[in-house]
Amino acid sequence: MSQLDIAASAQPRLQRALVGLAKSREITVAAVLVVIIALTTFKSDGFLFSSDGWRNLLVSPALLMILAVGQAVVIITRNVDLSVGSTLGLTAYLTGKVFIQWPDLPVPLVFVIGLAFGALLGLVNGVLIAFGRVPAIVITLGTLYVYRGIFLSWAGSDRVNASDFPSSFNELGTKAILTIPVVTIIALVVMGLVGYYLYTARSGREFYAIGSDEDAAKLYGLPVTRRVLLAFVLSGALAGLAGVVYAARYGTVSSGAGLGIELQAVGAAVIGGVAIAGGVGTVWGATIGAVLLITINRALPVWGISDFWQQAVVGALILGAITLDRLYSRRQERLLIAARDLAHAAPTKVGTAS
Repeated sequence: MSQLDIAASAQPRLQRALVGLAKSREITVAAVLVVIIALTTFKSDGFLFSSDGWRNLLVSPALLMILAVGQAVVIITRNVDLSVGSTLGLTAYLTGKVFIQWPDLPVPLVFVIGLAFGALLGLVNGVLIAFGRVPAIVITLGTLYVYRGIFLSWAGSDRVNASDFPSSFNELGTKAILTIPVVTIIALVVMGLVGYYLYTARSGREFYAIGSDEDAAKLYGLPVTRRVLLAFVLSGALAGLAGVVYAARYGTVSSGAGLGIELQAVGAAVIGGVAIAGGVGTVWGATIGAVLLITINRALPVWGISDFWQQAVVGALILGAITLDRLYSRRQERLLIAARDLAHAAPTKVGTAS
């Protein structure tokens, strides 16, 4: 094959790749994010260029980024986890109590404890859903209140203060590497690891197959129960990690920690292109959705928009994302039907010609 032939064959592939990239939901959401940052910075340059502007842009979404990654995995399997906010709060308070009891405990070990505790709470959800055959929204709504009730009864009016944490742990909430906050780096590492697993591992691709058609996945012999269980364990573990990061970021933990953040995690995943019906989406998109949500909440006051309209805008974004996802799904169905009809028509024409 000549160099000219190679170039000719490579050009359509490159063109298709660029067209596919341009059409991806992640690129669209990222473009919206860039536009919002640019317009808000033009309105008030302190939004990005003040002493804390760049840091706040990166550090504010970190917790939601971690939760959105776990939530994306669960939603891809056509489920949802509403207990992550309570898991975050309970783990954050546990982190404080662990340091109060053992002040010299190594910080990495505390992260392991947080991950394990969150995974245990996620395992409870997974067992009830995978083996009990109860809808995830019912189970996780129940565990949301159960975990929050345990948290309230344990913490009461008490709170963990920054003085209860060692200085090396508190520094994680303020320290930066090359102007990037450590908590943001943690969130990006989580996104990279989980995204790589879903994209490259066979077991990771099975999550998508289960979310697309669970019955077909069972007929194909996929371990549906184990994968659904793993999805909730992973979501719980990341919520536990977010709880440890919460304690480091804010330095104080009260009974209101993590309250309501579970709905933001679902919204971030959906806005980032994760189909609520399952089987479609990426953790990269969910992470960008988390950054977009938090950035909008920070940008709207700059434009003089009240708190009420902030919530309304976020709600409109979620509704818009779901509507676009549904329109895209219908378009794909029509294309598949057209392709099937064309494939059936071709042999008929060949037979007639002969």
